[in-house]
Amino acid sequence: MNMSSLVLPPRQPEHLRIATYNIHKGVQGIGPTRRLEIHNLGQAVQQLDADIICLQEVRKLHRREAQYFAHWPDMPQAEFLAPEGYTAIYRTNAITRHGEHGNALLTRWPVLGHQHEDISDHRFEQRGLLHVELAIQTRPVHVVVVHLGLIPGSRVRQIHRLQAFIEREVPRASPLVVAGDFNDWGQQIKRMLAGFGLHEYEETPTHRAFTYPARLPIVQLDHVYVRGLEPLGLQVPRGRNWWRMSDHLPLVAEFRV
Repeated sequence: MNMSSLVLPPRQPEHLRIATYNIHKGVQGIGPTRRLEIHNLGQAVQQLDADIICLQEVRKLHRREAQYFAHWPDMPQAEFLAPEGYTAIYRTNAITRHGEHGNALLTRWPVLGHQHEDISDHRFEQRGLLHVELAIQTRPVHVVVVHLGLIPGSRVRQIHRLQAFIEREVPRASPLVVAGDFNDWGQQIKRMLAGFGLHEYEETPTHRAFTYPARLPIVQLDHVYVRGLEPLGLQVPRGRNWWRMSDHLPLVAEFRV
C-alpha cells in the first residue's frame, strides 16, 4: 500500500499526540470476499506518530479467521500493531465462539499500571473500559479507552458507570484522557462528559472531525476527551487508503501537557 497518503504533519516535541481508532478487528468485508487489513493497519498506526494510540475492536485471537487467512499474524493484534519501542496493553471485552476481542492501548511512555472494568449493559453487547496509568514527563496521566454500546439508553448508563469509575480510581488532580468509539450520533454524551469535567477540542463549521463511515464520513463517533490537558486541535487522516482498512477513520488529537 502507498503510505504517502497516510502521513500526518510532524508531531511537535512539546506536544502530546493521542490517536483513537476502531480497527474493525483487522478485517474488512464479509463472506468469501472479505480481506485481511491488519498488515496495512500496522503501517498506518506507525505513520500516525502518536504518543498514545487507543484501539477498539482489537482481536486477541480468532480461530476461524486464523485458518481462513494464510497471513494471519501469529501474535495478538495489539502486540502486532505496536510500533517498535511501544508497550501494548490489551484487555478483553467480548468472548465469542471463535475467539476474543476488546480494547487496547499502545504507548511510548512508561506504564505504571492498568485495569479493566466490564460495563456491559445487556447480554447482547459485551462492553468494557480499559484504564491505563502512564508516566508522561514524570507526571502520572490516566487514560481510559472505551467502546460504548449501540443503544442510546445503554450509552447513558455506561457513561454513569464511567463517571463512577473515574471518581473511584482517578485522583482529581491527575490529567485524564477518555478516548474511543462512543457510538453517539448526537450531543448527549458530550454534555454528560462535560458535566464531570471532560472536554475535547471544539470544532468549527469549517473543521469537522468526521470519522464514520470511513468511505464517506458524515459523523464523528470517535472522540478524545480530556481534563487537565490543553487541547490544541484535531486531525482526521485523509487519503485514498484509509477507507479500505476499517469502517472508521482514526482521530488524532494534539495537546499541550
